Amino acid sequence: MNILFVEDDAMNRRVVRDMLTVAGASMDEAENAETGLRMIDQRDYDIVLMDLRMPGMDGLTAIRHVRARTDAKATVPIIVVTADTALDICRDCIDQGADEVILKPVAMNKLFDAIGRLIARGGAVMLN
Repeated sequence: MNILFVEDDAMNRRVVRDMLTVAGASMDEAENAETGLRMIDQRDYDIVLMDLRMPGMDGLTAIRHVRARTDAKATVPIIVVTADTALDICRDCIDQGADEVILKPVAMNKLFDAIGRLIARGGAVMLN
């Protein structure tokens, strides 16, 4: 499984990378949304993990860019990973095109549960 994590915090990326390695997944990293969008242009991903609050373009704007594509990449499953606990943040993320939302700090069971729901819905391939 190829996963892209778009996250400005290097420690958060490292923690998630370690979790995904346990499951046999490979993870590419982008430290901002602009770089993440370029990486999506260049490679196919099974899942994109997207932070919301980053310098420059925010995660919701990046999600709208992905969903506006006219190719198959427009349907890549996106899991928002956020520290934002506003009451309506999950609904806003889903309304903007996210498939799942998990809160930071990322717990392995929450991450794998979200990936499992995507697999069950046919929106992602199975982990090795």
